[in-house]
Amino acid sequence: MNPAEFQNIARAEDEMWWFAGMRKILEAWIGRLPDAKFGRVLEGGCGTGYTSNWLAGRYGWQMFPVDLDFAGLSFGTDSGVARMVQSDISRLPYEDGAFDAVVSLDVLVHFPRGDEAAALKEFWRVLKPGGKLILRVSALDTLRSRHSIFAHERQRFTRPRIVEAVRGAGFEVLDASYANSLLLPVAWFKFRVWEELTQQEPQSGVEVPNSWLNSLLYAPLAFEGFWLSRGGRFVLGQSILVLATKPY
Repeated sequence: MNPAEFQNIARAEDEMWWFAGMRKILEAWIGRLPDAKFGRVLEGGCGTGYTSNWLAGRYGWQMFPVDLDFAGLSFGTDSGVARMVQSDISRLPYEDGAFDAVVSLDVLVHFPRGDEAAALKEFWRVLKPGGKLILRVSALDTLRSRHSIFAHERQRFTRPRIVEAVRGAGFEVLDASYANSLLLPVAWFKFRVWEELTQQEPQSGVEVPNSWLNSLLYAPLAFEGFWLSRGGRFVLGQSILVLATKPY
């Protein structure tokens, strides 16, 4: 992750439509697990730690947030996020079987293509047998944007490729779906047409718009959360969600 992006994220993740909407989607996705009453949960690639705090408050999980970049961790430590550790998620400083679940959101995209396998194998190692992996990655190379370049994103996935990678690490995949789907046509036009026509330089797209636009953009993600909570799926989207388990 570009260290300069963490300050933008810290300012926006409480209110910005994308963060708030993706939390609704994540909540619906976690709801697909038959029992999400986990004790110890690792967040692999926690950024500022905001999501770890949210998960702890929402589900009562004991979170262990890990990130490679001190620029993100510093925001978490300043705001009182507990148990933050600076570490490469492909070389985690925890014993085998230390966690009931691992959450990793939009982190594997920062690995060179193929290198995500090392992180997935580490997630498998630190999970207890029967432990769950809750994963989100960015989708579709055609959606690579100026923001992707700014944030140092190195790859995007298709659903079959991320499912294959998760299985290759030893997991049993329970479910997988695209998400952030309803705004896909708008995103494609912005990234493949508008940004090309205007020759924009790489820049952050993380900022809170005015209230009416923020609410307008949040609404499709909130609906997706509702749809996923009712067992629905999406065949294309800007993100991919995966649920997997470490076999006994």
